[in-house]
Amino acid sequence: MNLNDVIALDKQYYMNTFGDRTPLMFERGDGICLYTDDGEKFTDFFAGIAVNSLGYNYPALTKAIAEQAAKLIHTSSVYYVENQARLAQMLVENSCADKVFFASTGAEANEGIIKLVRKFFYNKNECKPEIITLTNSFHGRTLATVAATGQPKYQAPYAPLLEKFVHIDANDCEALKSAINENTAAIMLELVQGESGVRPLDKGFVALARKLCDDNGIFLIFDEIQTGIGRCGTLFAYEKYGIEPDGFTLAKGLGGGVPVAAICAKAELAAAFSPGDHGTTFGGNPLSTRAGMVVIDELVNNGVLESAANMGEYLGEKLAELAANCDKIAEIRGLGLMRAVEFKEEIAKEVFAKLIEKRYIVGVIGTKILRLVPPLIVTKGDIDGFIATLEEVLQPAGKSLKPF
Repeated sequence: MNLNDVIALDKQYYMNTFGDRTPLMFERGDGICLYTDDGEKFTDFFAGIAVNSLGYNYPALTKAIAEQAAKLIHTSSVYYVENQARLAQMLVENSCADKVFFASTGAEANEGIIKLVRKFFYNKNECKPEIITLTNSFHGRTLATVAATGQPKYQAPYAPLLEKFVHIDANDCEALKSAINENTAAIMLELVQGESGVRPLDKGFVALARKLCDDNGIFLIFDEIQTGIGRCGTLFAYEKYGIEPDGFTLAKGLGGGVPVAAICAKAELAAAFSPGDHGTTFGGNPLSTRAGMVVIDELVNNGVLESAANMGEYLGEKLAELAANCDKIAEIRGLGLMRAVEFKEEIAKEVFAKLIEKRYIVGVIGTKILRLVPPLIVTKGDIDGFIATLEEVLQPAGKSLKPF
């Protein structure tokens, strides 16, 4: 089927949650490149929204998935699953967590850790229903995680929302102090707010959150759905801040494209769940956890994490150089291979369209921001090619971009 055939089928049979999508359809991928059904090659600096951590057709991952699919895809957690136990071990041995639970999506992992926090205080016969999150955060699209998300546009259609989430502005230390009361159970933070424009939190704010949790006997939770698995230059973004959480969540890059998510927690918090308190049909199955094992192994033992850290610094430097010579760029921000280019005017969608014409894929946030989250295997040559193309798009000979 060609692209137009698929668009027609989509409009007839698929729920209209995405509207009119970017009119592309990819047939295969290799490295950090994607190929359309008619053979056009695109260089991908979006990685399926930060999911394809090892790019496309990565030999070790492709081989492991094929071998596992031929043996066993799913049995359920009614039985013991070797890959599930082994991936849990790998995550614990490379993080501050003591226990892991696997899910299938980031929203499911966040929902699970919210349940875990509430169950902890229930076990102690304490009523602490409130969790503090940030304005402009994004934690998922289930009813609980929409309530946790600090963006009214995602919440309005589903009111009344699950109580009680208290939203404060990022980096507002006084607001954070004031928000804590006898009903507070946890503070839940994205260390870099991805969906609202790739905005890293201040180190002082995160340190204060840790102190307040310690002082009040409550939990510090990090949503590392997008920032984890090498995206910010360390295996987990919390390492950049020198602050350990009591629990954190993972998804996106963990399976290299195969759906797998994780709730990771220190022993005290993890012990709140007893048999029957939580579960999943698909989470932690042999196929998804085998993919996760490859991703962690490649990052930790085969140089991918070190390379990603170096490339993240390089991308930041090259973007800063571009911004210094381009009056259309207002700000460059982010960590590692999670970067934003914010423009002074509302031209992001036009820049996106021109990059598509040049066969580069990026993300767009609103009307002023490009989001760059390339696969972790990106090279200096890939970055140089992208920067040259972005510069060409922003500064075409004898022309200037008009606001979109």
